[in-house]
Amino acid sequence: MRSLLAPLMVTLALAALCSCEEDPKDPSGSPSAASIKITKEVANAFVKRQKRSSLYEWYSEHYRNPMEQMHERCENYPPCDYLSDQIGFSMAYNHFFRRY
Repeated sequence: MRSLLAPLMVTLALAALCSCEEDPKDPSGSPSAASIKITKEVANAFVKRQKRSSLYEWYSEHYRNPMEQMHERCENYPPCDYLSDQIGFSMAYNHFFRRY
């Protein structure tokens, strides 16, 4: 077992040295800022803006459903959130926020 351990350690050390070798083209070792920047045209080729196809989609993005508002109100109040896990959302919401 020991006879296999020494060559294995040497092989791993050489592999580590070879993989950590610096790029001969770039003496600083880190990429320059100019090589990272891309032009606006190239960036637009990758990222496409999604167009809104209808008025309903625009409306639904900006205004929430009243039921969703009720859920958030109950979730933000810890006793209501705990009770909704026990007996259900509608009963818990009515228990804490019912209209008089």
